Amino acid sequence: MLPSRMLYDSLFDDFEMKGMEADVYLKNGKYHVDVDIPGYDKEDIKIEAHKGTITVRACHEEKEDSEEKKYIRHERKYRKLERSFYLGDIDEDNIHAEFKNGTLHLTIPGKSEEARKQITID
Repeated sequence: MLPSRMLYDSLFDDFEMKGMEADVYLKNGKYHVDVDIPGYDKEDIKIEAHKGTITVRACHEEKEDSEEKKYIRHERKYRKLERSFYLGDIDEDNIHAEFKNGTLHLTIPGKSEEARKQITID
């Protein structure tokens, strides 16, 4: 079952910057996040996990070109995208990331019941 905060966050999806469409699903007890990031290289992408939230950032700055160009319109000089997903109690040390054909695929295990610390009441 997905955390209720994820359902709340989806209410605001229309206000987010488009360009990083994503699918988040559960399969075999693990979360899977597929994020489309076309036009970026693997080196342009940074992924962070903190307190149950996965943040994906993609930043691309065009290299200086030795050719003299007279741009009519130049929109691709600097591009930055960011998207966060709250998944709850996850195993942040064992996240697997793969980037292929413009799609980032994350496999994120949830914490097992054994990994949770039990507190004894005195």
